[in-house]
Amino acid sequence: MDQGICNGPRGFIFDLDGTLANSMPVHLAAWQAVGEQYGFEYSEEDLNRYAGMSGGEIVRIINEKQNLELDPDEITNQKEARFLENIHKVEPIKPVMRLLARYANQVPVSVGTGSFRRVALQILEAIGLSDSVELLVTADDVDKHKPDPDTFLKCAELMNVSPEECLVFEDAELGFQAAKNAGMQYIDVRKFY
Repeated sequence: MDQGICNGPRGFIFDLDGTLANSMPVHLAAWQAVGEQYGFEYSEEDLNRYAGMSGGEIVRIINEKQNLELDPDEITNQKEARFLENIHKVEPIKPVMRLLARYANQVPVSVGTGSFRRVALQILEAIGLSDSVELLVTADDVDKHKPDPDTFLKCAELMNVSPEECLVFEDAELGFQAAKNAGMQYIDVRKFY
């Protein structure tokens, strides 16, 4: 695999939640706490299904499926606040971090995430990458989120690498779909941990 990576792609794009950061359990707990407060259900299956989507999009789906009229901004803000209260529980996913460290000086590297910038920056800080990641695309930077390709296409643009020469490291189905939609190769990082 290493040889293929060195000889093939000219730019690496890393997802953040579930790829570089073991943040998914903390996200789940935050969604469930807010769900308890506002009267909606949110399961681990929901977490996996919607991984990569913006919070507002997730709330719209919750409204539709559970026949509710929750305010997407209010729920997203509440969920983010709960998540940030427990950000100290987020740990790096070491095998993927090692991969990033190994290739960061060989090819351009960026991070493309469905998290809002203020949250993504705190996650990067929690896992020790706040000084290492220069190219970051967040939910604030694109209009359409995963599975749309915009996040990864913006990463490619920032790295000045054509989409077909990018390799995406992802852990979620919507991220895989976004990479495909962008014309990029991808690797499911779950095989590393």
